[in-house]
Amino acid sequence: MLRLSIKSGLSQLKFSRNLAKMASDAKRLKLSEEERETKLGPLLNSGWTKVDNRDAIYKEFLFKNFIQAFGFMSCVALQAEKMDHHPEWFNVYNKVQITLSTHDCGGLSERDVKLATFIEGAAKTAA
Repeated sequence: MLRLSIKSGLSQLKFSRNLAKMASDAKRLKLSEEERETKLGPLLNSGWTKVDNRDAIYKEFLFKNFIQAFGFMSCVALQAEKMDHHPEWFNVYNKVQITLSTHDCGGLSERDVKLATFIEGAAKTAA
């Protein structure tokens, strides 16, 4: 009886993990054309640009000094870690350049939209 109970518990655990993976995979799907129009529009209007020859978005942020830039990067880093979605970025003094793309799907996904939206708010707070 105990053996059956353990097998049943393991089966439920595997099922739960599969459901979580399916939900995670859905977030890693490339944006459809319709999603690109509706979800990228606000970001493009706030200064993000599409990267040439790549399915990615890019924006450069300027701050008063290095401390503000680094504080902004730290805030974004904490959120990126929570999301398990990390930006490509470059920093020199008060300038932070960020490129977002989801490597798992080879292009832009909902995760990029969510992180870019968070980044916009963090930039306003840091300035």
